[in-house]
Amino acid sequence: MNSYHDAVSALAYSLAAAHVEPGRAGLQPPYNDLTAFILRQQARMPDYLRAPMLAATLSFDFLGVTRTGHRFHTQPLAVRQRQVESWKNAPIGFARDLVRYYESLTLLALYSRPSALSSPPGSQPGAASPALPTLDALHEDCLAAPGNRPLPGPGGWAFPPNVLSHPGADLRCDIAVVGSGPGGAITACLLAEAGRDVLLIEEGPFLPLSSCPPFSHVEMEQKYRHGGQTVAMGRTKVAYVEGCCVGGGSEINSGLYHRTPPGVLERWREEFQVADLDEASLKPHFEACERDVSVSPLPGPAPAASLKLHAGATRLGWKSLEVPRWFRYADGGAGTRQSMSETYIPRFLRAGGRLLPRTRADRIHRDGSGWRLGATHAGARPLVIRAQTVFLCAGAVQTPALLRRSGITRHIGNALQLHPTVKVVARFPETVNSAAMGVPVHQVKEFAPSFSFGCSISSPAYLALGIIDHPESADEVRHSWTRMANYYAMITAEARGTVRSLPGFRDALVRYPLTGHDRRRLADGLHKLCEGLFAAGADTLFPSLTRGPRLSSPDDLRRLPDLLPEGLANLMTIHLFSSCPMGENGALCAADSYGRVHGFDNLRIGDASLLCTAPGVNPQGTIMALVRRNALRFLQQP
Repeated sequence: MNSYHDAVSALAYSLAAAHVEPGRAGLQPPYNDLTAFILRQQARMPDYLRAPMLAATLSFDFLGVTRTGHRFHTQPLAVRQRQVESWKNAPIGFARDLVRYYESLTLLALYSRPSALSSPPGSQPGAASPALPTLDALHEDCLAAPGNRPLPGPGGWAFPPNVLSHPGADLRCDIAVVGSGPGGAITACLLAEAGRDVLLIEEGPFLPLSSCPPFSHVEMEQKYRHGGQTVAMGRTKVAYVEGCCVGGGSEINSGLYHRTPPGVLERWREEFQVADLDEASLKPHFEACERDVSVSPLPGPAPAASLKLHAGATRLGWKSLEVPRWFRYADGGAGTRQSMSETYIPRFLRAGGRLLPRTRADRIHRDGSGWRLGATHAGARPLVIRAQTVFLCAGAVQTPALLRRSGITRHIGNALQLHPTVKVVARFPETVNSAAMGVPVHQVKEFAPSFSFGCSISSPAYLALGIIDHPESADEVRHSWTRMANYYAMITAEARGTVRSLPGFRDALVRYPLTGHDRRRLADGLHKLCEGLFAAGADTLFPSLTRGPRLSSPDDLRRLPDLLPEGLANLMTIHLFSSCPMGENGALCAADSYGRVHGFDNLRIGDASLLCTAPGVNPQGTIMALVRRNALRFLQQP
């Protein structure tokens, strides 16, 4: 595979060169850390994409012969860059996607280097990033920590005996909960605290929040499914992310919190016939969850980038608000995200529940009056888990994928919905960003539920990704990142996607066909967001549109499309739901109003899959309240 390594290395170097001044430390030898990161990520990508990626990369390398008589990786830098540019601007989407994939990973690694923006005194030019510990090593380090504390604490991080790091081949429990994100953690915690025998199964590792910097490329490698390389396929692809660690998405998200809008609850009651679903019924569940994860506003002023968005909205007369977060703040104002590994997972373990990390549930089968789960531990060792009742809480993609692999398909994985999101990098005349900024908290809800705006992670690496569609401005981040921030417009879409298992592959295929109405709504949201940012004082905007315009004044807004072009809008989402909708409407719903899969007495769903439609706000508050309600209802049954 030397040819493949050489092709990847040549691509990484060629793409990075445009972002580094000649002679600067960032690309002086050794520079193979970029290639090493890309190769690690490719080993993590969905299994059905690995062979096509190998073939496409080698084809790209050999196509250099048709131009110059030499393979791509053997050519001088200038020649290689011309071939890269020709593919980046090719009319064929496949060619653009290949170059974009490599460029995204290259920039993420490059701008995560300490030397990418400045050379601190005493630093060694071109010093490679330190090697990352493997997840197995981190896991074993946790096991070996002194004190055997049941939870993270002042003395370190260690696992109690009820974290099963070396399980037997045959496990039994009364209740098996698959997935440890907010849905699974809350469900398992409440059932264990009620005295039930609960086994909580998680595919990813058990790591503390402190195992890596938040929103870093290291976090992507440790805690994201497939290293963050997940995408909903369609004519316009939508990149999405899933957590794959104990605590699930709560370990990697920004912790912004909303209750379900009343109009959304009304629609679910009427169209999907969900019982006992109104503000009064859900209020005690919202309040309990908010106490448990310390939902609160910032104790001090919001970050400057957040205040910019608020100021622009205020000048235009638009509704803007600070969104509370599930953070606990120390006296000095420093905050700690109250993820599941900080809250419900510790409670679950203290109540005697058993946690089984690094274990993938492959299939479920009826076993008399209960269930038998076929599973794989640590990527290799087969396990059998027998349970009387199973709660599937693996998320809007993994829950339907597991059910469909197991032959349970009625209304399963047929109605996936997202919040498609388009981004804009804004540059201001003054400083709005810093290394310690974290996640801005303001959102503009003037146009909800159609679309809303917010500000997202704005580290140099994410800013570099944000202007990837503006190669003429490649040096902007290096020189101006403290005056730049990432913003987004998020829509409530009408499209419905699918989740399918592929014969011969482990990983699920997600399809999501944006409708024309969705693309028009995204274009409207993008236009309004840019209008608000100019009102906030931005001097330049970089929309995430392939070959899109760089905007320098409000007059340039007319250059934005009225309909986002298919295949040329670079979209993403962090919100997925509705793949197994709940309710009593048998023509639409996979589960009943309390999460029981229709046709099965002791098989339940407890995650974002249950949401009937896109809520138009961050869904985790809704998920937490619903699973709390459903778990308590389950405990009331004889």
